[in-house]
Amino acid sequence: MLYIVPTPIGNLSDITRRAVDVLGKVDFFLAEDTRTSGVLLKHLEISGPMVAFHQHNEHKVLAGIIGRLKAGESAALLSDAGTPGISDPGYLLIRECIREDISIICLPGPTAFVPALVNSGLPCDRFVFEGFLPHKKGRLKRITSLLNETRTMVFYESPYRLLKTLSQLAAGLGENRQASVSREISKIYEETVRGSLAELISHFSSVPPKGEFTLVVAGRDEKDEPAVI
Repeated sequence: MLYIVPTPIGNLSDITRRAVDVLGKVDFFLAEDTRTSGVLLKHLEISGPMVAFHQHNEHKVLAGIIGRLKAGESAALLSDAGTPGISDPGYLLIRECIREDISIICLPGPTAFVPALVNSGLPCDRFVFEGFLPHKKGRLKRITSLLNETRTMVFYESPYRLLKTLSQLAAGLGENRQASVSREISKIYEETVRGSLAELISHFSSVPPKGEFTLVVAGRDEKDEPAVI
């Protein structure tokens, strides 16, 4: 059995009781960062064998993990924060478990984009999650593909590229497009700034971005003429 276990994105109290129960009974842990997961498990007073599982080694260790699961062991997959598979390792392992007929249970729990989306004040009945934009190659192509997107768009971004992303989105979508930037969700310095892309650029030009960011951008108004790509 493979358990996908979401972990707190900030406040450790966000862990669910069910997640604690699962972590207490599995045979081993698969951790994106063994140090980060070790801090959480120590806080929960849970111990057990831990295997590093991240984007740099997932292909190398996959066969061994599948072998252990097929032999009857159970594992909990943990990312540094949030739900594994959402802009974090997990897809490759889950796909292989499905191929090998290994049971998978994904627990509900913390993920950054949901509170950011709801808190943005923008329509959240229909949305598209874009995760992180490419750092270099393919970045502008991805933004161009969203010019006629009518659903609310959600992005993850680092503090080092936030202004670049806001500027590129403003150039493509228009500086008056409404948006919301949430940072440090569920942490002490949690903050949401709302406004046009131009206003957000101005704000973060004077207030250096710090922390982890979720950017929510309004889709194109269906009444407007589609952009010519």
